[in-house]
Amino acid sequence: MPHKTQIFQVSTLYGAATLAAALDAGLFGPRDGARRILLVSNNAAIPETALRLDEMHGYERISGRFDSVVGWNEAIRPHHPSAWGPRGNDVSLWQKAFRLAWGIGERDLIELAVESIQVNPARALAAIFSESALHVYADGLMSYGPTREKLPLTIARRIQRLLHLDLIPGLKPMLLSEFDVPPEVVPDGAFRAVLDEISHDAADDPRLAPVLREKPTAVLLGQYLAAINILSAEEEEDLHVRMLAGAARAGHRSVVFKPHPTAPAGYTAALSKAAADAGVRLTVLDAPLLAETLYHHCAPELVVGCFSTAMVTASAYYDVPIARVGTALVMERLKPYPNSNRVPLAVVDHLVPDLERGQTPALVDTVPETLSPLVRAIGFCMQPKTYADLREPTESWLRANLATGPGYYFPELRLTELGLPGSRPQLRAKLQVRRARRVVRRAVRRGAGKK
Repeated sequence: MPHKTQIFQVSTLYGAATLAAALDAGLFGPRDGARRILLVSNNAAIPETALRLDEMHGYERISGRFDSVVGWNEAIRPHHPSAWGPRGNDVSLWQKAFRLAWGIGERDLIELAVESIQVNPARALAAIFSESALHVYADGLMSYGPTREKLPLTIARRIQRLLHLDLIPGLKPMLLSEFDVPPEVVPDGAFRAVLDEISHDAADDPRLAPVLREKPTAVLLGQYLAAINILSAEEEEDLHVRMLAGAARAGHRSVVFKPHPTAPAGYTAALSKAAADAGVRLTVLDAPLLAETLYHHCAPELVVGCFSTAMVTASAYYDVPIARVGTALVMERLKPYPNSNRVPLAVVDHLVPDLERGQTPALVDTVPETLSPLVRAIGFCMQPKTYADLREPTESWLRANLATGPGYYFPELRLTELGLPGSRPQLRAKLQVRRARRVVRRAVRRGAGKK
C-alpha cells in the first residue's frame, strides 16, 4: 500500500502557527498516518537580506511537529519564489526531482497544504504535484475577501477545504467560495495554545526585558505600507505618529511600538521625537517575535493599528480592546480596486473604533448584521466576473446604503465602470469614449503589423 506524504508550505510564522494548531487539533489526521514535510519559503523581495523564519522565536517548537524541513528558495535557486513556476513540459521532471531530493517514494501519495493558492509558490507546487489533494489555509483577514486571481479548474477541483481562523465570528470567508470550497475553522483553543508556546520560547529574549520594565499599557503596530506602494514613507511615518498621539489622548503614558520587520530606522526616530514632545515613554521592540508574544508578556490595555491582522488577534485571543487609525486614507489610496487588502481594510474600518474620532477602544466580539452584505458587495466590485451571481444583491445594497455609508468603500469611478447604482452618466460617457479609442488603437496596430 502506498505511503502518504503531507507537504506544508509556509512563509510566515503566523501561518506556521495556524498550521501547527490545525495539526494539534487533528485536522490532518493522526500523527503516524503520514510523513510530514515543512516546506519553508521566503517570499521577501530580497530574500537574502530579509528576516528568515528560522530566526524567529517559536520556530523550532513549530518545526518539531514535522518529520523534516526543506527550503523552497534553495530548491529552485536562482529563481525567486514569487516569480517562478514550472513550464508545462517540465512538470513531471520537477516532480521527480523533488521526490528524489525530499526522500518521497515514487508511488507515495502526496497531500499539499498551501497558502495563497492564487499565486506562486503555491501555484507552482500545485502544478508540479498535479495529482495531489490540496488544502488551502488562510492566516489572516484576507480569507474574508474574494479570490484575487482566476484559478484553473485543474487546481480548483482538487481543493478539499479552506482552513481559517475564526477572527470575525459569524463572517463567512469569501475566498474560494466560487468553487464551493468548504471553509473549516481552526479551533481557537488550539491556536491560542500554539501562540502560548511561541511566547514562552521568547521569554528570555534580552530585547523583551526593556519593554517589560517600562510596563507599557498600549501597543502600536506598524505595517510598512510604503513597501507595497500604498502610502509614501512620509505618510506612513505620520500614520505611526498619529497612532501615538491617539494613545496619548486616551491617557496612555507608556507605549511600545512593534515595527514591521522591514521598516526603516527613520520611522522609529520620528516616533521617538513625537513621544518626547507628548510626554510619553516610548519603547521600540525591534525583535524577531510575533506581536502576539508581546500581548502575552505585557498584557496591554490597548492595541492600535491600521488594519493589521494582529489587531484582531489581540481582541479575539487576548481580550485586549483595539482601535484603528488611518483606514480612510489607506482605503482611498488602494490601487487597483481589486487590491486584496481592500476587504481586510473594510472589515477593520467597519468594526473597529476610530481612535482619532474619540471613539472608545473595544473588543470585536459581536459582529453587526451590516458587515456580511458590505463584504459581499465589495467582493463583487473587486471581482465582478468571478462573482457574477452577487450583482443583484450588490445593486440592492448600494441603493439602500450608498447615500449613508462611507464613500471610499465604493469610488464613483468603479461604480461607473460596472454600471452600478451610484454611477455618474457624464463619467460613464467619458469611459465609453476611452474604451472606443483603445479599440481603434488596437485595430490600427494589428493592421500595421500585418503589412
